[in-house]
Amino acid sequence: MEFLKQAKGLQKQLQTDRRYLHANAEVGFDLPKTKTYVERRLKEMGYTPKPCGRCGLIAEIGKMEKGVFLLRADMDGLPLQEKSGEKFACRAGNMHACGHDLHAAMLLGAAALLKGVEKALSTGVRLLFQPAEERLEGAKDCIDDGVLQGVNGAMMLHVLPSMPYSTGTAVVSVGGISAPAADFFEITVSGKGCHGSSPWQGVDALLIGAKIVEGVQTLSSREFSTQIPATLTFGQFHAGSGDNVIAAKAILCGTLRAMREDVRNRYKERLQQIAQGLAKAFRARAQVEYKSGCPCLQNDSLLSQRIYALCGETLGKKRTLLSSQLQQGGVGGSEDFAYIAQSVPSVMVGLCAGEAKEGFLQPLHSPKVRFDEEVMPYGAALLAAAGAKIQ
Repeated sequence: MEFLKQAKGLQKQLQTDRRYLHANAEVGFDLPKTKTYVERRLKEMGYTPKPCGRCGLIAEIGKMEKGVFLLRADMDGLPLQEKSGEKFACRAGNMHACGHDLHAAMLLGAAALLKGVEKALSTGVRLLFQPAEERLEGAKDCIDDGVLQGVNGAMMLHVLPSMPYSTGTAVVSVGGISAPAADFFEITVSGKGCHGSSPWQGVDALLIGAKIVEGVQTLSSREFSTQIPATLTFGQFHAGSGDNVIAAKAILCGTLRAMREDVRNRYKERLQQIAQGLAKAFRARAQVEYKSGCPCLQNDSLLSQRIYALCGETLGKKRTLLSSQLQQGGVGGSEDFAYIAQSVPSVMVGLCAGEAKEGFLQPLHSPKVRFDEEVMPYGAALLAAAGAKIQ
């Protein structure tokens, strides 16, 4: 519990860090203010931060030659106009609606705590401040730049608002899959434009796009068991340029989530077959392009058990749960930490950051979501304890 006591003494600095990052939310790999701030704070603590990939940062402490444990925090926001009502809300058209500002602030807090026990560290700790998690591209970019060199274990935290548990309660993922695979796709339907008064002279890409949206809905209802968690969503549909013009082109964008890789692959195959088959039936062409994505997040059973025990020691047993104790439904959000978990034993830990009964009612990715800042010492303490004790 010593780390937690020390972390609570850092609350003012944690709040300062979080609020700066929140007010200056940036997205994807374009994080100049965020990266500069994190780099400056690390240098103030005595670290020598290094760039990682296109926009990431790493800092190291301890005996790196003895083995390395990776602590990861994402730091990108969403292209979302904030409506939280917070005094430090971002005014730039972006928003930290997924709590990555808290993640980065908590890892900065852990960096400060680890400096206090630097001489006692028997192995190495690598801190990764990662960009572009929302695009599911940042982790792979950092891996390609060697962030996992020498790493034999990894951990991440994710804040959870609107929960029925006290702020600071940790939810440790049990061994197995905790987050679904994800794929973002774009379907381009190519038809033939003409005057709206003579539709038989053209090929209506808008109508065909609608048929594709409707046809794909039969996948979950007719081709897959309802016991298999998976979902496919169309989020964008662009077609047409005038009220009296038959659209020559339609673009449909969406996302697929699945908790099993074989189901993921089958959905992708059938999406392409349905889109191309329907387009051909109506005299058009359809091209399906899969963009960014990530695999299922696989948690290591042994590491999960060790982190669960560490949570009890650090946060208290009343603030420690296993994911299997929660009533969960649906598929849930994806996490590009899955790429790290593919390569080294890893675990994902949820951290409750605001009870619904206390007014924290909005879910992640809502423009009105708010987080209880009292969560930050708990996260910083847990990250520091994992870095210092898990090897």
